[in-house]
Amino acid sequence: MRSYRLKLSIKTVSILLLGFYFLKTYMLWTEPMRERVLRPEGDQFYLNGQPFRILSGSMHYFRVVPEYWRDRLLKLKAMGLNTVQTYVPWNLHEEIKGEFKFDGILDVAGFIKLAHSIGLYVIVRPGPFICGEWEFGGFPSWLLHDANMKLRSTYPPYLAAVDSWFKKLCKILVPLQFSYGGPIIAFQIENEYASYSDRLSSEYMVHLRNVRYSVVMVTVM
Repeated sequence: MRSYRLKLSIKTVSILLLGFYFLKTYMLWTEPMRERVLRPEGDQFYLNGQPFRILSGSMHYFRVVPEYWRDRLLKLKAMGLNTVQTYVPWNLHEEIKGEFKFDGILDVAGFIKLAHSIGLYVIVRPGPFICGEWEFGGFPSWLLHDANMKLRSTYPPYLAAVDSWFKKLCKILVPLQFSYGGPIIAFQIENEYASYSDRLSSEYMVHLRNVRYSVVMVTVM
């Protein structure tokens, strides 16, 4: 009888927890989208429907060994900052075409989750060009195997490579967005593009902004 009661208790708790999960999910998705993302209004930002001031500092996870991440993030927060921003270097995560690395010092999800646990929001800057005083601006060298390659453009082979990279990265980052209960409040696509050339492509920027697959970036800065 005792064994039966224990099993019933565990089953009941499981049902309650499952019910709580679905209730939380329902409440999240019935809340207006505009309240669940970072949005500008007038001369300030709003987050979760409340005025929000971004006080951000940069920390690039791929430049700091994981053992020091917590220490550095705690120091960043101790400065009075509420947000950490980081680049994502394509050439480290896909050094060899089609082979992706997201472990060790490249565990971007782990870094973001750690920032969340410390109470920091996150702004992600995934490029594809990041600059960042980083080799080739974060582009993988194998892009240049194509003798006709045109970087930061609508050249189809370039966009195909970018789309493949973003598809892989988005599957990791989207669940960590603020709208899904995570700390990511914004993405910055490209970097310093306006100073890149006299022949800029608005179509290129629109393509990056609208990258959608089975996952969706709901906030793009």
